[in-house]
Amino acid sequence: MEQLADRLCAAAARGRVEEVRELLQAGAQPNAPNRFGRCPIQVMMMGSARVAELLLLHGAEPNCADPVTLARPVHDAAREGFLDTLLALHRAGARLDVRDAWGRLPVDLAEERGHHHVVGYLRAAVGAPEAV
Repeated sequence: MEQLADRLCAAAARGRVEEVRELLQAGAQPNAPNRFGRCPIQVMMMGSARVAELLLLHGAEPNCADPVTLARPVHDAAREGFLDTLLALHRAGARLDVRDAWGRLPVDLAEERGHHHVVGYLRAAVGAPEAV
């Protein structure tokens, strides 16, 4: 099963939707860590909302935290500006009010990178006022 987890993580990281689908249908577990201790949703290509949706549909945990940085997939999607992926994670129950090991929220990371569309969504979703 470890090899299947590694293959699923590799396919997710490359954004290979059909390969992810095939591996999940073959019994790959969406929350099984690869040999580096990371789950597919943590290493997925953040720009591939389709991979995120597929993993989530099969039961991937949207709130899994990196053991070192405490970052969750929403932190990564916000930092990189991928609103579609962030939406998929949030719809699946991902929390937007969690801090990473440095005390940063997803909105903080989006602001640092200038992803205003993501900042707007995150502020509206958590009920925070718009920054002036």
